[in-house]
Amino acid sequence: MWDQGTALLEWSAPGGGTSRTSPLNIDTDLAFTAGADRRCIGVWRSGRHRHCPMSAPLAPTARTAQCAACQAADRADSIAADTRLHDPRPFAVYLAHHGGAVKVGITAVERGDARLLEQGALASTVISTGALIAARRAEHLLAAALGLPDRMSAARKRLARARPGTAAERAADLLDTAERAGELAWPQGQDRCEPQVRDHTAAYGLPADGLRPTAALLPLAPGDVISGRIACRIGTDFYLDNVSGLVLLDTRLLAGWALGRAEPGTAPTAALEPLAPPGYQEEQDALFGPVRNSHRGRGDAGRGQDHRARRPGRRRPHRAARVHHPCRPPP
Repeated sequence: MWDQGTALLEWSAPGGGTSRTSPLNIDTDLAFTAGADRRCIGVWRSGRHRHCPMSAPLAPTARTAQCAACQAADRADSIAADTRLHDPRPFAVYLAHHGGAVKVGITAVERGDARLLEQGALASTVISTGALIAARRAEHLLAAALGLPDRMSAARKRLARARPGTAAERAADLLDTAERAGELAWPQGQDRCEPQVRDHTAAYGLPADGLRPTAALLPLAPGDVISGRIACRIGTDFYLDNVSGLVLLDTRLLAGWALGRAEPGTAPTAALEPLAPPGYQEEQDALFGPVRNSHRGRGDAGRGQDHRARRPGRRRPHRAARVHHPCRPPP
């Protein structure tokens, strides 16, 4: 999860209890050991976590950290699924830059940049604020009139990080899109605002010349060790420097696991998938495959802990805590 511009891992002790968070800063050394199993992390309601009543087991390969029942409960009261349209909070319509494309989205105004950081946007700008239903209408309008996608594939986001371009280029793309959006008849209930571009690459620690990981972490198995120095954290992805080189860690694969302490300097044992440098075919697949409607114009987190992975939580020596999904809060 992201809060006030900082990446956090949220933990919860076994059987519930108060959760807590650990900051995950650049140059932080991670050292975790996967526990015996992976279990559902439950749901969030009104900003509070509710544990899965069945503590349902999950497959290590699952990209979601919820069982089917908790997923259904989540979607029954979800802004993303359009099942919570009564939310009285003001919502912003934003444009997010993801390298070669700009997407449109909405987020609660009170969340600030958190939603943009959670999705790994390289830069963004808000173009209007107002009621939720009007925000959704504006989102649909931009998708229909300008061809802006409301989703961006993980493959496309990761490819953009290899060649992120410059802050000036990102700002020019966003302002051009905002200008074209300004020519449209805007839904009542959303008030336009002057676009102010915010570049997020510094918050992630994304180098100007990009990131090119040599391997990606595969789904965990009991007893696997994850270790390395955080070189960059962006959205739900972390890039770890260790003996294998620069390794991509999709933190969604950690959610629900019991993570225990690993001694400093412990070598990583989790299985890796080699990654080839991005080439022409990879660019075409990422740009035109998953997304068809594109627009272009030294700390120590995890050591000394024995917790279950959820989104890191409360510390209790000699017990396990589960890690929650790093991006669980609502939009």
